[in-house]
Formats: sequence, structure tokens, C-alpha cells
Amino acid sequence: MEKKQLWYIIAGLAILNAITLVMLLAKPAILEGKQESVAKIGKESISRQEWLTELEERYGQETLRDLIDQEVVKQMADKYDIKLSDQAIEREMTIYKALYSLAGNEPKTEEKWKEQIKYSLLLEEILTKDVKVSEEDMKSFYEQNNSLFDIPASYHLSQIVVETKEEGDSAVKELKNGSSFAALAMERSLDEFSANAGGDIGFVTEEDELISPEVIDAAKTLKSGEWTGPVKIENGYAIVYLHEKLEGKKYAYNEVENQIRRQIALEQMDIPVSARAFWNDADVNWFYGDSGKK
Repeated sequence: MEKKQLWYIIAGLAILNAITLVMLLAKPAILEGKQESVAKIGKESISRQEWLTELEERYGQETLRDLIDQEVVKQMADKYDIKLSDQAIEREMTIYKALYSLAGNEPKTEEKWKEQIKYSLLLEEILTKDVKVSEEDMKSFYEQNNSLFDIPASYHLSQIVVETKEEGDSAVKELKNGSSFAALAMERSLDEFSANAGGDIGFVTEEDELISPEVIDAAKTLKSGEWTGPVKIENGYAIVYLHEKLEGKKYAYNEVENQIRRQIALEQMDIPVSARAFWNDADVNWFYGDSGKK
């Protein structure tokens, strides 16, 4: 595997872990009336309390651990006076969206993106705060891996794939009459993978071999919130919807210098990117044990 690909995967997995955490935490608030029914199956019902108890048994320990990690990172960042610029967060968010975002994994709001990116960056800064990396090594890394910082234009798309142009015209007519793009995709699209996600194929670039070039060409003509008429592709016709476009960006060395420092430092340290190492410093005591030992 090329070093560029490996570097992408390492960074992507770190941020993806943060995204998975936020998705797990998105549980409904506990309401009054614990015996309220949340489901009925014939004459039997499942109470809210039964449901919440099952959620706690399945996810409680790991979810609580992740909440502790978030607070530990906040406290350690304050302790060591570690701060992040808005530019650093925006840059990481752009790179993640363009290179790692998969349909269904992205948060619902920009604010959620920023929270997740900030957590990951603060953790990396805390872990590498005492590691010295020479200017020579950082510049050498930038020169040898220049393509890492050349982000192509990317498009967050949904699609409805049908067999004939007539079917495509019919779907477009329904969209104009107010039908939901996601609902139509789930009902009619021949591409089962994206249909199950309401047509969402995530962020794609011209380099994506699994995406028809005609789909990308169509996306270039759209503004956010617009869709195309039926576009001829190899296996039928596609109606393409643009959620968001990210312009291509080439980052100069001074823009990514600290990112390179963290990357080299983490490789030198060869440790998990985890907040658990600081639980003792933060004096953590929790429901399941002491200081993360369990």
C-alpha cells in the first residue's frame, strides 16, 4: 500500500471513530412515565423503561467511557493551554469530507462536523505536545507527500438510477411536484447500494472509478439543492441531486505545518490515538470502575 493511501486511512479512521461516537450518543431523552409504550406487537407491548434498560446494557459502558474521553480531552486542553484555530478545523473538515465521507456516516449539521473534528485534533495535540519534530523533517515530508495536500473538487451527491429515459422523465416530474428525492430513490432506483440510503452516494470526485463520469459532469452544472434531468449512463439513466460542492484546494506548507508535525510525531510514538492515557491525570472515577481500568 502506498504511503499516501496509508496516511489517508489512518487519518480517516481516527475521525470516523469520533463520528461513530456521536452517532451512538444520539439517543432519545428519557421522558416522564417510564412505563410508556414505545412499541406494540399484537397484544404485547415494549415499555420505554425496558427499551432504555436494554440500550444501557448494550451500549452503556462504552458510551459512558466515550463521554468521559470527551471531557478528559477538554480538561487536558485547558490544562496545557492547547487551542485550535478556526482555519485548522475548517481545513480538516474539508479534507475529511472530500476523502473519507461515506453515505450515512456524515453528521446532520456543520456544527456536529466541527465538534468531531475539534475533538480529534485536540486529542492529537495533547498526545504529541512534548514530541519534537525538526523543521527539516517536516519540510521533507511535505515535499515527498505533496499530493496529500492537493484536495480535488468533490461533490456530495444523491442519485436515482432507472432503466429508461421515460422512467427518468416520470421521476423528474414527481420531483417537480414536490416528491421527496430520497423516497423516490428508495422506491425506484436500480442501484441497490445507494437506494437503501435514499440515493445518497456521499462525496465523490472525478477520481472515483465507481462513479460514472457522466454523473460527475452533470454535478458540475448544478447548484446545491438542484437536480438534473435523466442523464445517460452505462446501465440506464441517472437523475443526479447535488447536496454540496467542495472546491479543490492546494495547501501550502505553512498551512499544514502543524498537521505534518502531529502526523510524524504519532508515527514516532506508535501509540493508540486515545484519551485513556490521561484518565489518571484527570482523576476519573466512574460507574464501571476506577480510572478506566475496566
